[in-house]
Amino acid sequence: MNGDSCELELKIRAAKLRPTRQRIALADLLFSGGNRHITAETLHSEALEKGVKVSLATIYNNLHHFTEAGLLREVIVDASKSYFDTNTSDHHHFFFEDEGKLQDIPADLMSVENIPNLPNGMTIASVDVIVRVKKNDAN
Repeated sequence: MNGDSCELELKIRAAKLRPTRQRIALADLLFSGGNRHITAETLHSEALEKGVKVSLATIYNNLHHFTEAGLLREVIVDASKSYFDTNTSDHHHFFFEDEGKLQDIPADLMSVENIPNLPNGMTIASVDVIVRVKKNDAN
């Protein structure tokens, strides 16, 4: 096992997940290239291209396990489309509707005001803003 695999195994263990061979291979695809936004289908294609034999169901299961463990953040853009973000810090997103692409908006560049009073006994867990953009009709 090389140094990167050892680091990924430690990261997975620290998240209280079992570091299976498939999980380490998926973590390598997810976390070795800097921050990114990825769908399950894209990760599945990348895994197959790299020779990782894994089903789409296993991809979904592991993405959700990584999200529950705090290694990823799920960004739901609509009822049929979720992206998984390797940047788990507080931030917002542009969603480019024409391209189906997400781009980070740093949290300090945007503020959310006038949040209504919360129901009794509730506290804000997070505020996720998705700014949907599309090309002008004139272009």
